Amino acid sequence: MQKSINSHGRRKKLMCLIIVLFYVLTLLMISIGTTSGSTLESSASLGIKPATEQVSARGSEKATNLRITSTSYEGMDSFKKIRPIDDILYMLGGMATAFLILFTHPRETWSKIKFKENFLKTLHSLGIWKIFEARRINNESFKLKKRRLLTAIPVICIAFAEILIFLGNVGIAVWVHIGGLLALSLSNVLLKDTEVQKVYQALMLLPVLRLINLSMPIFFETTLYAFIFVYGPLAIPVAVIIIHQRYSLHQLGISMKNIKTYMVLSVPLGLVLGLGEYLTIRTEYLISDLTFESLLKLTFIMVFFVGLVEELIFRSIVQTRLEQALGINESLLITSFLFGFMHSGYGTLYEIVYTSFIGFLMGFTFYKTKSLPFVTVLHGFINVFLFGILPHYLSDWTGF
Repeated sequence: MQKSINSHGRRKKLMCLIIVLFYVLTLLMISIGTTSGSTLESSASLGIKPATEQVSARGSEKATNLRITSTSYEGMDSFKKIRPIDDILYMLGGMATAFLILFTHPRETWSKIKFKENFLKTLHSLGIWKIFEARRINNESFKLKKRRLLTAIPVICIAFAEILIFLGNVGIAVWVHIGGLLALSLSNVLLKDTEVQKVYQALMLLPVLRLINLSMPIFFETTLYAFIFVYGPLAIPVAVIIIHQRYSLHQLGISMKNIKTYMVLSVPLGLVLGLGEYLTIRTEYLISDLTFESLLKLTFIMVFFVGLVEELIFRSIVQTRLEQALGINESLLITSFLFGFMHSGYGTLYEIVYTSFIGFLMGFTFYKTKSLPFVTVLHGFINVFLFGILPHYLSDWTGF
């Protein structure tokens, strides 16, 4: 009962945070709506490009505190008066007790196992077991179908909003995202299925990502620094959900296992995937030159802001929750599908298809390695090549 009350209290706190964020975003979007259409349009063009790529052990394991208490005996001199024969009798009695425990425990356990086997055989022979098994399977099948339906609704809503952005209807898309965010917030209070609640909380991050992206300042001379204003605030709701849902380090993928190998692989893989994306959308460079300082600045922002936050959202949070609720195959497909649609700001179908493919590769890599550092650095280097190195070298080549 107390656990249920605490859980309800946490949900209410999270709900309050989300509603506050909702109203802040609403005010921001209303203020943007009063500006010229070209301003909104230019803001949308920044939205979730490859540079801004959209991007248990359940809960943390409870450590058992073993407290060893030491008893202080008073009057230790009285023990010296015990005769040696008493010590021998006590020792023999203890050995006999230990022998009886060791002898009877396996027999008792074996008897329980035999009883269980006989009981199950009786159920099978009477056909009763099939009834219970059929009910269990039907209940699980019904629960899975219900989760699929409840997951499909917000996924379709997010995809619809991104299609509107793809078609140039940014204003309508903003209100669809705001409505979807509010609906997801309220549904977490009404739904009883905890797995669906956790999935909804994870999916809230996607409209928040898009709304912050459209609401960010656009008065900088270069768009490189704008990523800090998009992904910096995003770290707050990400941290809230991670803490609220009590993600373990393993679920988040925070591991240094094979880290050297992964860091070496991330550079050539980033080059190959970045080249494919560059040939798809022909991006402009975000740094004026390829000096060490400029490349270091670009790499830091793309890895620790864009790559880290997006991979936390899509892989560590969304994919992990969908995997627990629906299974790995559906989680990979849905996450890669959403990852691709969150690149609708480019206005080209090829980019959506290509980034969906990249999202699937990143999701599969995360599922196999459970390494957030690997996919984060890989994601970051894709953007480094896409927005830094490749445009400088290939923009003047007639063959490209």
